[in-house]
Amino acid sequence: MSIRTETTTEESTVSEKFETIVPGMTFTEGPRWHDGRIWFSDLYTHKVQSAREDGSDLREEATVPNQPSGLGWLPDGRLLIVSMMDKTLLRREPDGTVVVHADLSDHVGGFLGDIIVDTQGRAYLGDFGFDLYAGEDMRCGCIHRVDPDGTITRVADDLWFPNGCVITDDNVMLVNETFGNRITAFDLTDSGMLVNRRVWATFGPLPTSRSADDAMKELTVSPDGSCIDSEGGVWLADIRQDRLLRLVDGEIVENVDPGSCVFACALGGEDGRTLFFCATPDFDVEARKSARDSSIVTMRVGVPAAR
Repeated sequence: MSIRTETTTEESTVSEKFETIVPGMTFTEGPRWHDGRIWFSDLYTHKVQSAREDGSDLREEATVPNQPSGLGWLPDGRLLIVSMMDKTLLRREPDGTVVVHADLSDHVGGFLGDIIVDTQGRAYLGDFGFDLYAGEDMRCGCIHRVDPDGTITRVADDLWFPNGCVITDDNVMLVNETFGNRITAFDLTDSGMLVNRRVWATFGPLPTSRSADDAMKELTVSPDGSCIDSEGGVWLADIRQDRLLRLVDGEIVENVDPGSCVFACALGGEDGRTLFFCATPDFDVEARKSARDSSIVTMRVGVPAAR
């Protein structure tokens, strides 16, 4: 494992110590720091789990038969869970029962992935746009907003695999386009619409191939899950080059090699300076289903999570 700092006026504030706190998973995804615990999905055991900052007190929080992914919370504390394969958004009630919050199966062109929830309890979900697992040609995906009452509204389209999102202090939503070689920005209005679209970070041209495997080879950065710190810096998992990047104003300022494929990350911990990330050997579905070598790993950073 190593750390490389890109050309920048800043000094690296990243610790070189990595610690595996939750081993033995199939494919960890969707990490979130919430209520003093790190929460995450394990795709192929179909479990949402949580643990303390050091990985102790591991708990099963919910079972999602159609594969859990992104996580979020309503203002009243109820958990929202993306159910990938049946394209639904689930809600865990206070008594622990899991119910359908919104069924997006008639609204999306591909499986659901990540989610972000705003302060009003409105959830924003990206869809793949195509069936990645069946080897379909790539098509653009969309972002849909699900209001607290379950109403579904399309708020953005023409995105190349919209994935991890963050919302800045000044209400800008940054959307990772995993197959777009870029991060796209929108202004988030008071009514929950995404407007004033522009490119926040670009890493290279759009791929020319519509095969996902071939397109991946054309990418410089393939941004997956992300999180934001108190200075507006964005940490993201780059699945093209198996690294963690920190960007400020659209420019790479930190480049961390964790020694494994990484798919998502979250800032949290007692002081907000622990970066949790999902480490998995590869994206091979059958291999991941039969193995238990995915994990949650941590490292320390200098800038704490946004509050």
